[in-house]
Amino acid sequence: MAHILVVDDERSTLEALSTILRREGHVVLTAVSAQEALAQLEEGEELDLLLSDVRMPKMDGLELLRHIKAHQAEIVVIMMSGHQDVTAAVEAMKAGAFDYLVKPFGREEVVRTIQKALAHRSLLVENLALKRQVRYQGARSQVIGSSPAWRKVGEMVEQIAPSRATVLIAGESGTGKELIAGLIHQLSPRADRPFVTLNAAALPATLLEAELFGHEKGAFTGAQQRKLGRFELADGGTLFLDEIGDMPPEVQVKILRVLQDGTFERLGSTRTLQVDVRVVAATNKDLMQEVEAGRWRLDLYYRLNVISLRLPALRERREDIPLLVAHFLRKYAVQNNKQVSGIQQQVLQSLQHADWPGNVRELENVIERAVVLAKDPIIGIAELPGHIQEKELTPIPGDHFALPRNATLAEIEREAIVQALQHSGGNRQATARSLNIGLATLYRKLKEYRLQ
Repeated sequence: MAHILVVDDERSTLEALSTILRREGHVVLTAVSAQEALAQLEEGEELDLLLSDVRMPKMDGLELLRHIKAHQAEIVVIMMSGHQDVTAAVEAMKAGAFDYLVKPFGREEVVRTIQKALAHRSLLVENLALKRQVRYQGARSQVIGSSPAWRKVGEMVEQIAPSRATVLIAGESGTGKELIAGLIHQLSPRADRPFVTLNAAALPATLLEAELFGHEKGAFTGAQQRKLGRFELADGGTLFLDEIGDMPPEVQVKILRVLQDGTFERLGSTRTLQVDVRVVAATNKDLMQEVEAGRWRLDLYYRLNVISLRLPALRERREDIPLLVAHFLRKYAVQNNKQVSGIQQQVLQSLQHADWPGNVRELENVIERAVVLAKDPIIGIAELPGHIQEKELTPIPGDHFALPRNATLAEIEREAIVQALQHSGGNRQATARSLNIGLATLYRKLKEYRLQ
């Protein structure tokens, strides 16, 4: 049994097809126009297959087909027409239609075509599921850390990603806001559509408006040709607006309109455009303070802050630093063709005790610098910037943490704990101190990695 939507402006065709398909055991929905079909889909109707006429008033079947393929690729589409129009058939197949029926058609032809289409859909759904699984694993591998604060972020991302709700990500600079926005997109049903980014603080108000909404040729001095804005480019996907706290008030009101009804006009145009875009915004400012200061619209704040997500600073998740260091060591050793295989324990301690006002971005820069300057396979204290070298720590002569070759991050974390236990002679408290993690976290890790 499949859920099938039949779209045709001729009611006799709708009735005939409904009778045939229901006798085959399918659940059949009908619509007399493309607009009515889209309305049913927006209401969340479950649908496996769409059977649509090509020639309909206002919005034709080809336009409906393109919309379906852009937003719900798992729905199989069959086009039909009362005209033996070869051009329309070719265009429909190019746009992603599975098959094309020419009216008048018989019952057996309809049933046979539907059966083939549903068999194709089974393969399509299986393929999409495999792609999503691979994409999910790849996306999760980029979000490095196992601290309670970072695990909480990961759990929240997985919970909110499938929804359509706007998300406001707060956190200091360098905490990974764009990375998390990308993960939300990759784990969402929109993952096959564009992920478009824009830094609101990087452009003045006039250019920012043109970047967001696009412009027509001649809309302003220097507009030599039409340009699509970020909202159009992100149609069906996700738009990430970074540093949104710096967005000027005159642009805020236009963003509010798009969030409310999905419509806008390009600069220099009177034509209203409609888009389906999920917005994920990020800021390192307190937007409520900006509202109280009169620099931010309260209604826009509530529109954006449907779901809020705060990213912890690196100093709040110090137990993740060894994993991050291992990741960046491998990354920049490969990029710079350096034979760097480990880091001195004293250096790792220094990194864990640093303040990191620039958060993960600053740590990454420090490790890249260390790899480039390293003369030996083991990173030493001399390769660190001066302000980190000045941290007074008890030296551990000759000790270093070696990276297991071709190991996963989980294996690196396990090895770090093993080596720290060896250095401390099995003393749990000393091990926790050397790794700069709590004793409870150490015991949880010992159980997780079966190191009891």
